[in-house]
Amino acid sequence: MKADLRGSAAHEVVMAGPSKPSDRASIRRTNLGLVLRLLRDSGPRSRARIAADTGLPRPTITNLIAELVELGLVREGRSERDGSVGRPGLSVEIDGRAICGVGLEINVDYLAAVALSLRGDVAFERRIPVDVRAAGPEAVLDAVAALVREADAAVQAGGARLVGAALAAPGNVDITSGRVAYAPNIGWRDVAAVDELRRRLGREAPPLHLENDAKLGAIAEYLVASAADIHDLIYVTGETGVGGGIITGGQLMRGARGFAGEIGHMPLDPGGHPCNCGRVGCWETMVGLGALLRHAADADDPVHDPSLDVESRLADLLRRADAGDARTLAALDRIADDLGLGLALLVDILNPRAVVLGGYFAVFADYLLDRVREGVARRVMAQDSGGCEVLPSTLGFTAPARGGAYLALDAVYQDPSATAG
Repeated sequence: MKADLRGSAAHEVVMAGPSKPSDRASIRRTNLGLVLRLLRDSGPRSRARIAADTGLPRPTITNLIAELVELGLVREGRSERDGSVGRPGLSVEIDGRAICGVGLEINVDYLAAVALSLRGDVAFERRIPVDVRAAGPEAVLDAVAALVREADAAVQAGGARLVGAALAAPGNVDITSGRVAYAPNIGWRDVAAVDELRRRLGREAPPLHLENDAKLGAIAEYLVASAADIHDLIYVTGETGVGGGIITGGQLMRGARGFAGEIGHMPLDPGGHPCNCGRVGCWETMVGLGALLRHAADADDPVHDPSLDVESRLADLLRRADAGDARTLAALDRIADDLGLGLALLVDILNPRAVVLGGYFAVFADYLLDRVREGVARRVMAQDSGGCEVLPSTLGFTAPARGGAYLALDAVYQDPSATAG
């Protein structure tokens, strides 16, 4: 099952598609969303260009823009001339400073939240170190609910309003029921995450969604990559667990039941280390954060301490690499070799235009990329790696939470008039 990303909102990618207009009100909602998505995807433009791009009559566009301005979702910008003669018209652009969505992420050793305005500006950002497996679902969901309240307070203090929240969780998730079906790295099985969050937040709960962390990360990365005309990519998380979000032809690949992308559990080393999933030699035991730490430092080294922020621990390792520490550099070389092995298989199977390396892979990009690219080029059957580039993420650890914020905001694009409040 696939859902189109281009020209559509994130909700259509990971949830259900838009209903077909059946009356005047629904046609108007559809047209408002059409104009708003055009401005998001293609940038500011005059009313005349909007009419030409959408195929809607000029008077209709004038009325739609007026309504969107009144809702605070668009604003008039600089003057723009549509031709060589005539008066220049004012361009129209996304505003939405008063509307925010929050994305939340549950990871093995931290919780994160990012609130974005409709324009993509960060209104709130927080990450807290947590040993999620040790804490258990109840305590973790308590902390996530507290993050939602904190984000809501920050958004309101900035004069904006929270319109939704989306939770990024590792492993297999059921987006319809809002349950984390199986997440071996955090020890969760059949956890009703959305219902439990809603119960904790009570009547003040915003609309809540759940999605796999790598898929939301892929959406966030695609919104960056598509500007460079990249519409086929694999986003690979660099965390304790290694997951994948796959975009092909501008579409998010979900699979028959939504579980596509569990690339970290490819069995690439049958004689290797046991994996949290119960198998042996999974790819994430070779290239996940645990593998890097195991190779780079003794067990009592502070970089193994999950109570410390993950980025501070990685910064410590990066300083060691920059200082020429032999053990750290050897560990990074080993990770690069094993990363290239798995990526080459994925490139052979899916032939993406780009592989985007997230999480800790992006932190150590200067030490990993050349070796990974060489390994991929050497192993992939197609010439020039089938046209695939291996790129570091520009979003780093924030990608899944940002993808969640985009998903939370998507209700605005589905029905802009519903944002009035």
